[in-house]
Amino acid sequence: MTQEPHSPAPDLEQLVADADRGGRNVRGVAGATLAIGALIWSLFQLWYASPLPFSLNWGIFNDTEARALHLGIAMFLGYLAYPASKRSARDRMPWYDWALALMAGFCGSYLYLFYNELAGRPGQPTTMDVATAAIGLALLLEVTRRALGLPMTVLGLVFVAYALAGPWLPDVLAHRGASLERLMSHMWLTTEGVYGVALGVSVSYIFIFVLLGSMLDKCGAGNYMMQVSFALLGHLRGGPAKVAVVSSAVNGLVSASSVANVVTGGIFTIPLMKKAGYGGVRAGAIETASSVNGQIMPPVMGAAAFLMIEYVGIPYTDIIRHAILPASISYIALFYIVHLEALKLGIQPMMASGPARTPLQKLAGWGMGVSGTLVVMGAVYWIGTGIQAVAGAAATWVLLAILAALYLWLLRIAARHPDLPQDIDINHPVRPQPWPTVRAGLYFLIPIGILVWCLSVEELSAGLSAFWAAMAMLFQMVTQRPLIAGFRGQPAGAAWRQGWRDAIGGLEDGARNMIGIAIACGTAGLIVGAITLTGLGLRMTAFVELVSMGNVLLMLIFTAVVCLILGLGMPTTANYILMATLMAPVVVELGAQNGLVIPLIAVHMFVFYYGIMADITPPVGLATFAAAAISGEDPIKTGIQGVTYAARTAILPFMFVFNPMLLLIDVDYGWELALVVAGATLASLTFAAATMRWFRSRCTLAEVGILLLVTFMLFRPDWFMDHFAARHESRPVSELQAIAASLPDNGRLIAVLRGMNLEGDELTKTVAVALPELSEGAGAPDAGRKRLAEAGLTLMRLGNQTQIGGLRFGSRAQRAGWEQGWDVVEIKMPNPQRWSDFWVYVPALLLLAGMWVRQGRRDGGAPARRLRTEAA
Repeated sequence: MTQEPHSPAPDLEQLVADADRGGRNVRGVAGATLAIGALIWSLFQLWYASPLPFSLNWGIFNDTEARALHLGIAMFLGYLAYPASKRSARDRMPWYDWALALMAGFCGSYLYLFYNELAGRPGQPTTMDVATAAIGLALLLEVTRRALGLPMTVLGLVFVAYALAGPWLPDVLAHRGASLERLMSHMWLTTEGVYGVALGVSVSYIFIFVLLGSMLDKCGAGNYMMQVSFALLGHLRGGPAKVAVVSSAVNGLVSASSVANVVTGGIFTIPLMKKAGYGGVRAGAIETASSVNGQIMPPVMGAAAFLMIEYVGIPYTDIIRHAILPASISYIALFYIVHLEALKLGIQPMMASGPARTPLQKLAGWGMGVSGTLVVMGAVYWIGTGIQAVAGAAATWVLLAILAALYLWLLRIAARHPDLPQDIDINHPVRPQPWPTVRAGLYFLIPIGILVWCLSVEELSAGLSAFWAAMAMLFQMVTQRPLIAGFRGQPAGAAWRQGWRDAIGGLEDGARNMIGIAIACGTAGLIVGAITLTGLGLRMTAFVELVSMGNVLLMLIFTAVVCLILGLGMPTTANYILMATLMAPVVVELGAQNGLVIPLIAVHMFVFYYGIMADITPPVGLATFAAAAISGEDPIKTGIQGVTYAARTAILPFMFVFNPMLLLIDVDYGWELALVVAGATLASLTFAAATMRWFRSRCTLAEVGILLLVTFMLFRPDWFMDHFAARHESRPVSELQAIAASLPDNGRLIAVLRGMNLEGDELTKTVAVALPELSEGAGAPDAGRKRLAEAGLTLMRLGNQTQIGGLRFGSRAQRAGWEQGWDVVEIKMPNPQRWSDFWVYVPALLLLAGMWVRQGRRDGGAPARRLRTEAA
């Protein structure tokens, strides 16, 4: 028998609604309009993401039209879903919100409604155009205030004022200024402002992934992940905290909201952590840290992964590859932290783990589980590719038939056993049996498997891959209940109705969860438009160089502080867009001028990581307030403790900026990949131990210093080797094309350039570009030239000099900081005389082993008992 679900308290539900989907809950005509509007928006986005418009040659929308409709619907629903203030009634719709919603929908969709007319008179706006743009801009800022808060609205107003008041500002900020007509045209009638890159990413990628996550949660996948985590980890020391960490990591795969993650899992894990002995403050902080970290976990990454596709200019699969190691070791370190807390507090397991097993039996069980999973994954891959090779054009239908049979088989297995409980008994927790819990919901993995297959094997775009996964999810939502009822011999009529209600509810929830994100992307586009219109980005380079005095480390610290400050009043997505526009190019440029090649993806990951830290940082972090509301503790104390736990995440961006191997850049598969992963994982554990002052037992200050030294040696072995041998050797420019031809696929070509910037200053900087694989002519004599051309570079020989003659806009080289017209001074190649950086691991491991032995001898093998005696 299925238990009644344990629902969050009304104030927590309201907190999530206010933050993610709009706090208004109305019925009647207003409720129907809101629900139908959300449903239409989801169906439109599914249509736009699908291949059907091009197959049928009907209903095709270009990028600009789709962006206009996307923003128009978002603004319309925003005024219906978000009340004017916290004091406004949530259960009724005032007449002025109807009026504002209709006006906002018209203004937001103006580019779509009058697309042909506007295309016929580019740069010549009429009075109607300017008036609509001005009203639309004001309505966008008001709905931003409602959905995202006053700080982002004020920031948008500041940038609009800056664009208008240029001639009257101090010299350091002054610019030509813009007339009202030019400003409105730039912001609202082109794709340079509100309808820019950020909104385009929201249309093409973010919506469909958020919709997929909402449907997964609606159909019960979130509860399944929680139950599996509890079955696997609930019996361990500090089990509830470990469940919180793992379940948040899994939910973070498809969720874009840290607040929702806290409330969904925290209503179970926080009371259980308190009961286990962690205390309210620690329990809330652990849940906050684990839930916020869900936004750095691929593939969704709080919607930032899709924005990086456009801003960095690399494929989605590459972004996932770069993000996976830092996110994974961050969660591993948090798992270790909660284990150390359990040791320090003397926490024992809350429930029996079943029959006693020897260490060898435990190892064999885990080994069989992991190996079995790998065998299944390998079998799926080889069966799928084998069918494609044999069946040819019919392979798709064969694979669909196999997938349908697998789905029915997994549902039949689930139908033979009782449904999973919808909650966890907080007062009398009982550990579920692992395998029965796992097998009860294996069919939830089918849409995720389809997503991974389409991305990695079929190499479809992220949007199209998510579309097929979403369609599979919709089919599953409609059919899973009636099919299970049929296998159990029960009437299926009510199950069919519930299945359709779940599917429609999932589509509505996905759209409502997207309102705030779409509005944030539109307002961020407004800010980006002001930057491009006024040339503020160029002034930021000079300003940051002045503040940091040319020091890259100081520049990164300054960037981190700005990210944290902006994050106090802005959602993660908008914070990332703003910092990626303002600061990321500056950091790359100033690093290049200092001879340091900083990959663009590393800087984007840096600003993204520090943007999400604001969800924890007091005094504003919403995730912290949600956790504190559940635990009943002070949110400030919870936030401070959460910052302590989040320190292991805060150091990662500094490490991977200076050591890009942590992002798997320039890492060969095989032993080098294994060493990087092992070293980074161990470094995160030693840093966690240092922050907790606990390794094998309580650490002295000297031992904390040793742990920090070991952490640095494992994270930055290159820093130590740089003191013994140069990282690169210089090669003449005459060998450039030969070197380009010899580099491996996506190998980085590093060069030193010299030229003059826009201010007339003579500069020298070091840049790099990853050279793509040549599909044809890889061994040809001009392979080097072709690879450079693929990367966007055309070179000219002028006597003894080599100059960059052409630089394709939007290419890899252009994004990496190469400059047209500059001279190539030298080429840099890895120094063959330099020892491998991994040799630094040897003294690091010796230090760690010596400390382990010393603590064991000092404490006589009973550190936990001694600490409990001290605490008593």
